[in-house]
Amino acid sequence: MATDLGLDSSRYSISLVVFFVGYVLFEVPSNMILSRSRPSVFLPIIMFLWGCITVGMGFVPNFPGLVGFRVVVGIFEAGFAPGMLLLMSSWYKKSEQSKRFAFYISAAILSGAFGGLLAGAITSGLDGVHGIAGWRWLFVVEGAATAGWSCIAYFILPDFPSNTRWLTERERELAILRLEADHAQTRTEDMPPLGHLGALKQCVKNWRVWLFVLGYMAIVGSSTLSYFYPTLVNGLGYSSTAAQYMTIPIYGVAFVCTAITGVFADRVPHLRGVILGGWMTVAMLCAIITCVVYNFTARYALLVIMASGLWASNGLALSYSSSTFSSMPPEVKAISLALVNALGNLAQIYGAYLFPSNDAPKYLMGFGVISGLCFTGIVAYLALHVLLRKFPQRG
Repeated sequence: MATDLGLDSSRYSISLVVFFVGYVLFEVPSNMILSRSRPSVFLPIIMFLWGCITVGMGFVPNFPGLVGFRVVVGIFEAGFAPGMLLLMSSWYKKSEQSKRFAFYISAAILSGAFGGLLAGAITSGLDGVHGIAGWRWLFVVEGAATAGWSCIAYFILPDFPSNTRWLTERERELAILRLEADHAQTRTEDMPPLGHLGALKQCVKNWRVWLFVLGYMAIVGSSTLSYFYPTLVNGLGYSSTAAQYMTIPIYGVAFVCTAITGVFADRVPHLRGVILGGWMTVAMLCAIITCVVYNFTARYALLVIMASGLWASNGLALSYSSSTFSSMPPEVKAISLALVNALGNLAQIYGAYLFPSNDAPKYLMGFGVISGLCFTGIVAYLALHVLLRKFPQRG
C-alpha cells in the first residue's frame, strides 16, 4: 500500500487523522437526525454507505484519493457509535445499561484481538488474485461485509419504544412505562419535538455533560496505548507473526474484566463513578511503574492490567453518562451522548503521536501523558460521583 500510493510516515499519519475530522464534526448532527427518525432505517443506511465507500478505497490510485475517501468514510461512520448509544439508552433502565454497554464495547475488544490476524489472512491469501493487490482486497472484503450486514440490520434493529413496528400497541406501552417508572424521558408519538437549537443550548449549558466529556477524553486518550501493543510484544523477542498472537491475551483479559465490571456496576449503579475512579487509578499506577521498569516481561504484564482497566472504564463511562442523561428530553440526550463520544474521540488524533519511534524503548513521554490523563479521569469521575448525589440531573 505504501509503495502503490506513495505513502511515507507523514502521509500515513495524515490519512489516519483526516478520518476523525468528519467523524468528530458529524456525530452531533447525526444524532439530531436520528432522534427524529427510525434507527432501523437510519443506521443501516449509513452502514451501507460507508461500506460501499470502503470498497471504493480498494481502488484509489493515489494519496489524495485515499485522503478523500477517508474523510467521507468518517462522515458517514460518525453516526453509528452515538446512534447505538442513543438506541440502547432508549430501551434499558439505568440499572440495566452497564452490562449492555459492556457487551457493545466487547465487540471492539474482540476486533482488536482478531482483526489483525483476519486482515493478515486476507491480504496474504488474496494478494494478486485477479491482478489486485492484497491490501486492496482488504478494503473490498471488509467494505462488502459491512454493506451486506447493513441489509440484515434493517430487519433486526428496533426503533424507539414508541415506534417499533413489530411491537404490539400494548408492548410499546409497557416499554415506555418501565422507563418512565425509572424516571427516564422517552418520546411518544404525541410529544411535540424540542427544536435542535434549543436542545443544543440545553446540552452545552449543562455542567454534567462537560465533566463527562473531560472524563471520557481521559479514557480514550489513555486507550491510544493500543498503538503500543505490537511494539512492546516485539520487544519480547517474538517474530512479527508471533507478536500478533501475543496481543490476544491483552484483549482476552480486557474482555473478561469489561464483562465483570458491567455486570457488577448494574448491581451497584450508584457507585459507577467510584468504580471508574478505581479502574483509572489502577491504570495510572501501571503507567507510572512502566516509566521506571524497563524489563519487557514486566512491562507486558503491566500492559495487560492497564489495558483491562481502560477497556472496562470505556464501557462503564458510556453507561454512566447515558444513565445520567436519561431524565433529559430525548433530543437533549441525543446531543449530549454524541458530544461526549465526539469530543472524547478527539483524543484519537493526538494519541497516535504519543509513542514516536525515537522514544524507544522507554517511551517515557507516552506513559507520562497517560499517567496524567488517568489522573484527570480519576478527578472527573469522582467529582461526578459526589456532585451528582448533591445535584442529580432533572428533566
